[in-house]
Amino acid sequence: MNRYFAATLLVLSPLSLAQAQKPAPAVKAPPAKASTTKATFVGSEVCGTCHEDIGKALAKSPHGAVDTSDKHGFKGQACESCHGPGSNHVESLSAADIRNPAKISPAEVDKTCLTCHRNQSTHVGRLESSHASNSISCIACHSVHGGTPGVGAPAGTTSTQAALRPLVVRKTADINTQCQGCHIDVKASFAQPFKHRVPEGAMSCVDCHNPHGSFKPGMMQMVSANEPGCYQCHGDKRGPFTFEHAPVREEGCQSCHEPHGSQNTKMLVRQDVRQVCLECHANLPTLPGQSPRVTGVVPPAFHDDLTAPRFRNCTMCHQKIHGSHIDRNLLR
Repeated sequence: MNRYFAATLLVLSPLSLAQAQKPAPAVKAPPAKASTTKATFVGSEVCGTCHEDIGKALAKSPHGAVDTSDKHGFKGQACESCHGPGSNHVESLSAADIRNPAKISPAEVDKTCLTCHRNQSTHVGRLESSHASNSISCIACHSVHGGTPGVGAPAGTTSTQAALRPLVVRKTADINTQCQGCHIDVKASFAQPFKHRVPEGAMSCVDCHNPHGSFKPGMMQMVSANEPGCYQCHGDKRGPFTFEHAPVREEGCQSCHEPHGSQNTKMLVRQDVRQVCLECHANLPTLPGQSPRVTGVVPPAFHDDLTAPRFRNCTMCHQKIHGSHIDRNLLR
């Protein structure tokens, strides 16, 4: 009988050993529940007791002014102006008892930021901008705490985000790098032979676009109250002119030019000038018995723009294509 039990143990021992070494199934901890007690404000000094690095970085950033000013009603409570009252979090040390902008919806993030920034002129179109409609929140570009990545800034924050400075005083290269992180197709267009000098650092994306929103298509910047931002540099094309070129007034510069870059000289949308002009100044095909239709004002008449070399460059004669004060045909 003893030999029988010994043989049985010899056979079962490897299996028993494997079962003994198998780790016990992990018990999933229940999610932390937020306290039901109404939280109250505790002040930035209390927050800095645990979050020392973040507190120091915040004090050196523009948001540090919230602690020293009554402008927005959060004097001494800069941390809680974004994270909400912190008394419950101080008692429980649970993440469920504090609001974390990195873990809430973009709409809620925007609502939090606009509590203070709503009345600033640069954010006038924020709620209607393509960034907002595509769920790109404020903290996707800006670090709330300032400082450097890993010191008071959320994980994954880039050096351009961490600056937390107004775009008008940030370095041009940093602004362009920030925008190109998402707009890869636009970045590629600046590799074209004819382009705005963005890669060279002569200008930045925000010279033409307002990242916080605009009433113009493409979130374009506006100058002189309601004119396209192109006129900020190209003031000689502004007008008003006695004889205007309709596309310039109705459709803007993009009707003839590629704003980011083109393979064509002068950043034109077509290979040469005549092809651009003939999109409007050409006779359209008609049905039998109908009179010819013209999309532009005057179609090619006595000169053949398609075959005669001397007529192929329309701007050799029509030099004032952006508008003229003395000639309805824009010749001078």
